[in-house]
Amino acid sequence: MKPNIRVGYGYDVHALREGQDFWLGGIKIPHTHGAYGHSDADVLIHVICDALLGAANMRDIGFHFSDKDPKFKGIDSKILLKDVLVLIREKGFEVGNIDVTVCLEKPKINPHIPTMKTCLAEVMNLSEEDVSLKATTTEKLGFVGKEEGVAAHATVLIYKK
Repeated sequence: MKPNIRVGYGYDVHALREGQDFWLGGIKIPHTHGAYGHSDADVLIHVICDALLGAANMRDIGFHFSDKDPKFKGIDSKILLKDVLVLIREKGFEVGNIDVTVCLEKPKINPHIPTMKTCLAEVMNLSEEDVSLKATTTEKLGFVGKEEGVAAHATVLIYKK
């Protein structure tokens, strides 16, 4: 019999624009540039959503929350994450753990990781031990290195109750 666990992976990118608010991991981080998108452009939450949906074989965030739909314009990504959790739980899944890497030159986000972990753990009703957040640069290479955008990768484990 196959075990009732699944792994999902997510990847997302957002352009950085001057004067935009920078939402990351559910919190607003002070910076001159912020991520641009249809919602609040929280790339960290978006990759978690994609990874969860993928693990449950439920397509991706854009399928469920279209950027063509005005009701999602400027929406707080924490709401989207809560909605994704409802979707996967309707299929009988729970979250085991998440592991996210954010690729960004500036601002340095390591000082904000504890607050982001607390926020995400509360939103997902998980222990902070089950929420791993990491940050890296791209050593000045590519769009991230040129400070034109932010990228994030996520892996999640879900299981059937």
